[in-house]
Amino acid sequence: MHLAVLGRLLSLGRAVLAALRGRLGALCWSLAPLCLSLPLPLPGWRDSAPRPDRERQREPEQEWDDASPTPTSVNYHFTRQCNYKCGFCFHTAKTSFVLPLEEAKRGLAMLKEAGMEKINFSGGEPFLQDRGEFVGKLVQFCKQELELPSVSIVSNGSLIRKQWFEKYGEYLDILAISCDSFDEDVNVLIGRHQGKKNHVENLHKLRQWCREHAVAFKINSVINRFNVEEDMNEQIKALNPVRWKVFQCLLIEGENSGEDALREAEKFVISDEDFDRFLDRHKDVSCLVPESNQKMRDSYLILDEYMRFLNCRNGRKEPSKSILDVGVEAAIKFSGFDEKMFLRRGGKYVWSKADMKLDW
Repeated sequence: MHLAVLGRLLSLGRAVLAALRGRLGALCWSLAPLCLSLPLPLPGWRDSAPRPDRERQREPEQEWDDASPTPTSVNYHFTRQCNYKCGFCFHTAKTSFVLPLEEAKRGLAMLKEAGMEKINFSGGEPFLQDRGEFVGKLVQFCKQELELPSVSIVSNGSLIRKQWFEKYGEYLDILAISCDSFDEDVNVLIGRHQGKKNHVENLHKLRQWCREHAVAFKINSVINRFNVEEDMNEQIKALNPVRWKVFQCLLIEGENSGEDALREAEKFVISDEDFDRFLDRHKDVSCLVPESNQKMRDSYLILDEYMRFLNCRNGRKEPSKSILDVGVEAAIKFSGFDEKMFLRRGGKYVWSKADMKLDW
């Protein structure tokens, strides 16, 4: 009897202590930056991150600004795992962590409350987790429950099955497939391949499935030393994507450059002049959307697998605290996000398939 009473008292004491820690954490963030070093997660967040990484985490050096940017468009890299080994990848498999589905949904609802209009799911490869079911459920949640205007995915396309479109296609606005070359030998050099699968043939198959299921089709290409001389005019016009996003190969220390990196992207880097020549060669492609390193570095809101904003201003990905711990407004202050550059590069466009008026 006495043991049962003692047990109830201990449980009550733990609950009170957790509540006090949560209030203290919120108070410290309201007094930031004086209390930024206190690691006080809010109740309800399961700290599943590897402890050494979390303990080494520090806030990026950035001036505190009372006016937080609005997370209009967010790129959520919920997994770092991938079945390809692209040599220039700047979000590599440094962890295998993926949030539980309900925790991911909770964070997405917080972002919607803070003003998010578009969510883009990326990786790693998004379709690796539960054979695409995980990202499918998130896509459905964001469109059906959160009623977001735009829900998109960036994928290498190798693991997508037609059954996925039949189950989740109606909830997806845009599918972006990464394709850096229409020469399969070049794709092999880059690392965008797996076994005997032909990346280009698969691209055309996915294009047809998007047409059949009313999903806007987009292509992302990273221009690098191996494809910078390629002429892609004919192939891009034949595929007719709604957007062809063309990126200049970017170095991020700790990801694809430096001692602790999993990739060595230096051999892929091209000059600004090389990039401009590639753009000039494709200037007649109406869907072309170019993004130089200068435009790309600070104009994306990147959320990692722990739902931390990643600040790339110093050439590294420096994480904020998780939005699940401290809320969106507190975390986004350390994102390094340049809202003006986001708008200047055309980051906000007609991104809901209902408004695109496409001939499916």
